[in-house]
Amino acid sequence: MSDCEYKLPPVDAVFEIFKQLNQIPRPSHHEERVADFLCQYAERLGLEYERDAHNCVVIRKPASPGYERSEPVVLLNHMDMVCVGMNDPLSDPVEAYTDGGWMHARGTSLGADNGIGLSMALAVLADDSIQHPALEVLTTTNEEDGMSGAANLSPQFLHGRKVINLDSEDYDTITTGAAGAYLQQHRLPFAWQPAPKGKYRWYRISIAGGQGGHSGVDINKGRASATVCTWAILAAIFNEYDIYVADVRVGEANASIASSAELVVCVPSGEAAEYVKAQEATFNEWVAEEYGAGDPDVRCHIEKTEPRQQVIAPEAIEALLTALEQIPQGVVKMSEVMEGTVETSNNVGRIYVEDSSVMVSTHTRSFIDRDMIALGGEIREAFARQGGSSELVMSAPAWQENPDSDFLRLTSDVFLDVLGWRPRPVAMHFVLEAGYFVQKYPGIEMASIGPRIVEPHSANERVELSTIGDIWRVLIELLKRL
Repeated sequence: MSDCEYKLPPVDAVFEIFKQLNQIPRPSHHEERVADFLCQYAERLGLEYERDAHNCVVIRKPASPGYERSEPVVLLNHMDMVCVGMNDPLSDPVEAYTDGGWMHARGTSLGADNGIGLSMALAVLADDSIQHPALEVLTTTNEEDGMSGAANLSPQFLHGRKVINLDSEDYDTITTGAAGAYLQQHRLPFAWQPAPKGKYRWYRISIAGGQGGHSGVDINKGRASATVCTWAILAAIFNEYDIYVADVRVGEANASIASSAELVVCVPSGEAAEYVKAQEATFNEWVAEEYGAGDPDVRCHIEKTEPRQQVIAPEAIEALLTALEQIPQGVVKMSEVMEGTVETSNNVGRIYVEDSSVMVSTHTRSFIDRDMIALGGEIREAFARQGGSSELVMSAPAWQENPDSDFLRLTSDVFLDVLGWRPRPVAMHFVLEAGYFVQKYPGIEMASIGPRIVEPHSANERVELSTIGDIWRVLIELLKRL
């Protein structure tokens, strides 16, 4: 009998826990109820746990008999999800369904990122038949929108130095490196002014149908960012006629490629109004030519709407358009050492009105920390030139594991023995909390694995069911060998 031939605990427990998680709203910054769930879960199992001021939770389980002398192992996940397509992310559950070997959600993001990994870790805690060293199941908060949970962890919160991160989305790889992230919120202040009187036409400009997606792993897939589309249509009108903007809402999440936008504008009746209506056809021709291969369903719709009482000062809209024109969006540089990998990128995730300011979020990523910080500074200066101010929300360092470590070699061996093939070691253009852990916990080693999750951070998010079972088998065997 080989080392990996044993009675495998059923994967059904993973799906049942994931179903429970999806009944708990868990957008970033609002993870209190998930933290409550985790603490109650630990109490039901009679396990020790800690919860910090940022709602990060670690649950500790003693080693199985015979593993008492083994080094502790950490199972790392995050409890928040990017909520796309929800009317009320603070109360709406996720309605999951399966179709053709995949799990989807009805009209919203699924939360497989990182709910499936978290469900696996919790299933391990509940099953005493699984052989393992002492375990620390660590679940962090706000991973998707600032990583404040990981950034503020106490150095004493974690004891283990071997970490299995279950937050990977590429089933056939081991993630051994991740880009850093530099998330900023920019504010362009303005004064509300009365809407113009007289012969003006009011329109609602809607952009919809974009695939959106993860602003890291999907940034080079030729998708139409609704922020770029908003700039294009507003600039086209602004350069020809007087236009007043009463509202602007672009994008769904800071960490997503914006898939939709809605603007409320007014222009003088007559020639200007006819020009605005004509932009629907003009835009749709342009977007089909520019993005038809990678994002074929993006469409603009322009319709008459009711007048508003107030409009944003035109100077603020001009400042917004100028700033957006001056900052890069999308891929900035491809890596010279990692073929086919994006090295540096920037994404404008959201634009919206808050009080008397236009708010803009930018998410800059790079494998080179100094380049990321420099580009973040250039973006900040672009908004400052337009009278704006900027707040740094997150500066997460890039991470690169030692590719020759015994831990990674063992993980690769387990894939070979259990599934019959070795995963590819890759560095991914998304952000993991690993950079913070390397800084806080000297000597830490990390391998990031997970099932195949497609289109995370979008309403098209889905996870391949068979790969959940495969990663479950790998995880159980890896814990046994550790």
